Amino acid sequence: MKIKSICCLGAGYVGGPTMAMIAAKCPDIQVTVCDMNQERIDAWNTNELPVYEPGLHEVVVTARGRNLHFTTDIRPAIAAADLIFVSVGTPTKTYGIGAGRAADLRYIESAARLIAEVSHGHKIIVEKSTIPVKTASAIRTIITANTTSECTFEVLSNPEFLAEGTAVADLENPDRILIGGETTDSGKAAVEALAAIYARWIPRERIITTNLWSSELSKLVANAFLAQRISSINSISALCEATGADVDEVARAIGHDSRIGPKFLKASVGFGGSCFQKDILNLVYLCESFGLPEVATYWRQVVDLNNWQKSRFVENIVRTLFNTVNGKRIAILGFAFKKDTNDTRESPAIQVCRDLLREHAHLAIYDPRVDRASIHQDLSDAKIPASLIASNVEIHTDPYAAMKDAHALAALTEWDEFRDLDFKRIHDLMFKPAFVFDGRAILPTAKLKKLGFEAFIIGKGR
Repeated sequence: MKIKSICCLGAGYVGGPTMAMIAAKCPDIQVTVCDMNQERIDAWNTNELPVYEPGLHEVVVTARGRNLHFTTDIRPAIAAADLIFVSVGTPTKTYGIGAGRAADLRYIESAARLIAEVSHGHKIIVEKSTIPVKTASAIRTIITANTTSECTFEVLSNPEFLAEGTAVADLENPDRILIGGETTDSGKAAVEALAAIYARWIPRERIITTNLWSSELSKLVANAFLAQRISSINSISALCEATGADVDEVARAIGHDSRIGPKFLKASVGFGGSCFQKDILNLVYLCESFGLPEVATYWRQVVDLNNWQKSRFVENIVRTLFNTVNGKRIAILGFAFKKDTNDTRESPAIQVCRDLLREHAHLAIYDPRVDRASIHQDLSDAKIPASLIASNVEIHTDPYAAMKDAHALAALTEWDEFRDLDFKRIHDLMFKPAFVFDGRAILPTAKLKKLGFEAFIIGKGR
């Protein structure tokens, strides 16, 4: 089956960039990205994209208006498509059975019902969202129950492995593309049709095919293993601080072991983003559901330690500032969960700011990409009263304005520009003693101490 038209349901961090890359690499295929959020779709049709990723704007403008389209007119796009990517949200449930762990699949179900309602002929449906194992069966059941015999379809799993901040590079030159499908003849044909699209720019040896269940589980396991490494090195960062060791030196030493490798061994205030915590909690719930409590407890500890790392960071700030931050101005450098993105989902900065506000600190926040509205919304969602946000939170577009009359600064995102700030100017602006709490170990420690800062670096003994 040759694919001539693609529809993607969901114009978020996965759907938008992925479809833009496919459209750029396959100019003969019409790619339509659909979303019910008019504001988001409008942004994709301007130069102010709703997703910030280095290089993404250039990819979008290459194909937009030619064979890449963004629309809220969903039904015609589904009807015209040969292949439909489902890239809708799968947040963690906040209610009922599995609350706090299980994935909320209502948007997946809604997408399946909509596809069934308007489809005719043959369709290939591709799970792009991160979902629990066996969701493909649910999609197939819903569509089968709601379509006529004239409509045939195959359901594939094609999980994304993008890292925010490097998504364009990951799409251009991925480690692997994983496609799961049925082992029937029609299932194999559907897998080959999707593989042929990626093969337009990705070597065939990097396109891995497997069964549906293995593909669905692989995404959860990949994120769990990556998060596990971060929590592991963060646990050692606490020991390094207590003993006088340097966590970066420890990471470098063990990273030279070819069995371990150097990646994801950077200690920090904690991991964030839309995937790690959500996917681990989903994995925990799956293990509990299948009667594997010991496995569930093991993976739950990865999340627990990540939360503890953030709490430990705040406790260090409070203890160091003479056991009180009440009324003290603390400059926050960075609110995004990592550099080169404007995504704040599960950002460590949210919990750190929340806990400092609960101690009645006065926060002056600067991030080069996250806007005021997003910061206020995240703090509100963290159950901070609106009155406290209004009185104790400032948002700045100039880092030096945030530092003025600050008792301390806390670096929470590893933006490159933070390394090159004028720290003498910052020292002059701050109250003395001027405290620095580097939650990313990115600031020039020797320079800070030479200038007179009291510097506390994550994972480094005092």
